Amino acid sequence: MKREEIFRALSRLRKGLLQIGVVILLCGIVLFPVSKELLTYLCQRTLQTNLVGYSVPEAFFSLLKLTLFTSLFCSIPLIFYHLWKAFAPLFRSKGMNSAGGILFASLFLFYLGAFFCFFVALPNGVQFLLGYQSANIKPMISAARYVSFCAVFIFGFGLTFELPLILALLSYLRVVNAAFLTRNRKYAILLIAVISAVVTPTPDVFNMSLMGVPMYFLFEIGVILVKVIEGKRARDQVSLSQK
Repeated sequence: MKREEIFRALSRLRKGLLQIGVVILLCGIVLFPVSKELLTYLCQRTLQTNLVGYSVPEAFFSLLKLTLFTSLFCSIPLIFYHLWKAFAPLFRSKGMNSAGGILFASLFLFYLGAFFCFFVALPNGVQFLLGYQSANIKPMISAARYVSFCAVFIFGFGLTFELPLILALLSYLRVVNAAFLTRNRKYAILLIAVISAVVTPTPDVFNMSLMGVPMYFLFEIGVILVKVIEGKRARDQVSLSQK
């Protein structure tokens, strides 16, 4: 993969940034009137207690921040579309033509990870942390900080669930191969443990396993996909040599 190809892909991506920005802005305009309801639902689902504001404008800015993150979350299909549109020529030159399948897989994996975090990992992690309160320690959780806290983990889970697709795409670019991944599986497990410790809300084994176990299975799925791609590439080369 040449440096010039990457620069051309980034140039194509830049042309879509304006459209992405407009869509995020329009989503924000639509969502802001219901931002209070969104914040209430977020607290009921993950926190089950009230938030506080440490300054006069914090309530407003927390709703504004939640609107921005929700708009970004809803705009992920368009963002991924422009990302794939920008970098697709790199993969087509390597023989990949399934644009629709790649886009669908990326969206499915992202939202799978995000919803898994929202409905499973985040509530468990938050309740674990709140379990350390006592008669002398009562948590007063800032609304703005809690919105950012949730957004980081939801988007973090969504992006880390893209692992098998990333491995498959790197295989098409001949950056990684199945032998390399299999040989370095123990390092992959160590890296998964580190990522799980960083991304999950708490460092305890239970919450880390909520992230680490799915990531390990996703890694193994990625290895299988890489083997399938290499097998297809080998069959194509044999077919070409026989012609």
